[in-house]
Amino acid sequence: MPSATLHDGTRVGYEIQGSGPAVLLPVDPVPKEGARAEELRRWGMDPALGRTLADGLGDTFQVIAFDYEGHRMNHPAAALTPDRLAADLLAVADAAGAGRFAYYGYSWLALAGLQLALRTDRLAALAMGGFPPLGGPYAQMLQVTAAAHAMARRPKDPAGSGGGGEYDWSSVEIAADGAQTAQFLGLYQSLAEFDEEAAQSRIGCRRLCFAGSADVIPYGPEWGGVTVDMAGPLTRDRARLEVAGWQVRVLDGLDHTGAMQPGAVLPVLRPWLTEVYAD
Repeated sequence: MPSATLHDGTRVGYEIQGSGPAVLLPVDPVPKEGARAEELRRWGMDPALGRTLADGLGDTFQVIAFDYEGHRMNHPAAALTPDRLAADLLAVADAAGAGRFAYYGYSWLALAGLQLALRTDRLAALAMGGFPPLGGPYAQMLQVTAAAHAMARRPKDPAGSGGGGEYDWSSVEIAADGAQTAQFLGLYQSLAEFDEEAAQSRIGCRRLCFAGSADVIPYGPEWGGVTVDMAGPLTRDRARLEVAGWQVRVLDGLDHTGAMQPGAVLPVLRPWLTEVYAD
């Protein structure tokens, strides 16, 4: 597998599939197997999520798939600032030979795409899933990541993680270590003063945002007692988002996990990208 050199000198592998307009896709193209795959299925998640997304786009687009999140968990960045995050994404595009490209990211990787769009004129299209481009829960995510970092530094409870039932983001055990959580804490700290409103006029590409209508996560006291609402800004401020240039989709009945699955993403993303590149 070819690889790209990131801002900290580490290398991340990427896979190119298909031909046509380039789409940068920060997902793991290698399906999970064995016990990990079974665990993901119990939570209603596709163990081959990245592979399924790449296959679902690769007959029309040149998909550049790379597991950026997995790479950063294995190689935590000393300081994951927005500038360095965008530089990493551009490094993958450069290595893959993509001059101009579209980008799709979900959750914090959607946030990464927004920061990328503010730092390059090479983006033809930006699709953000599971994180609103206006009204984003930056303060709440800062509290949640600070709590996650504190938990990661505590001794682990060997009986902590369970299985079955609906995935509960507010009670999931933190398996990450302090270096892994510190990079995300630093990222949200660096975005504490981010002016989303002012940023809108600096985005020069076509743009799409979507979230599940049930993507609202209340966290308990150990997490700061905050509610992370990804759906609310899209439903409450839809008109404002559309005036700012966003196509907005709210996926009925889906929560944060459900709206990231390929069966929800591809019917939204594929026709939109086709329309973008047809114009």
